[in-house]
Amino acid sequence: MPATTLTTRALLLDMDGTLVNSDAVVERCWRRWAARHGLDGDAVMSVVHGRQGHLTMAVLLPDRPVEINLAENRQLLAEETADTYGVVPVPGAEAFLAALRGQPHALVTSADEPLARARMGAAGLPLPQTMITAGSVGASKPDPEGFLKGAAALGFAPADCLAFEDSEAGITAALAAGMPVVGIGPRALPHPATVHAEDLEQVAVAPQPDGSLRITVG
Repeated sequence: MPATTLTTRALLLDMDGTLVNSDAVVERCWRRWAARHGLDGDAVMSVVHGRQGHLTMAVLLPDRPVEINLAENRQLLAEETADTYGVVPVPGAEAFLAALRGQPHALVTSADEPLARARMGAAGLPLPQTMITAGSVGASKPDPEGFLKGAAALGFAPADCLAFEDSEAGITAALAAGMPVVGIGPRALPHPATVHAEDLEQVAVAPQPDGSLRITVG
């Protein structure tokens, strides 16, 4: 497949599945949660990625009070933050973030800040200076709020930003925010990202004299 080149002013980066492979932890914690509620683990895993936990619970248990979902989500976040076994960088993430040093970019994640710090630290990756986490927004992905806030925090219009995402919820959110999106990994393939990459080893970043960034995928 020929390479695709995109030009942008800033990058907005999801974390889980995009920069960090945390699938082992997510599987352990959410399958335990599923078992406690008598739910099919595979069905739970099909909707969990890319969303805040309480929204996943609302999808799976639609008649349950929001307060219970929020309380269980706090418990689950604590479990996930304490469990970093098997958390590793997505291939190419170290070089990708190194290429972005000094360039406008932000983390836009459905994790809260302690979980983001724990996972990025476990993967040995530097945290972007600008972070939009679960505590920064009132609505979870697939709502575009996080990406819109990320663009605003960096001082750019959404159309001047390029998102990187791995999940249906994240890709939907980025497109709804009005920005192109690079889909990372196998979870992204069924969804309409602007372009897809197997991992970050397939992504090259080249700063341009006018301050823009040339992103080559493939």
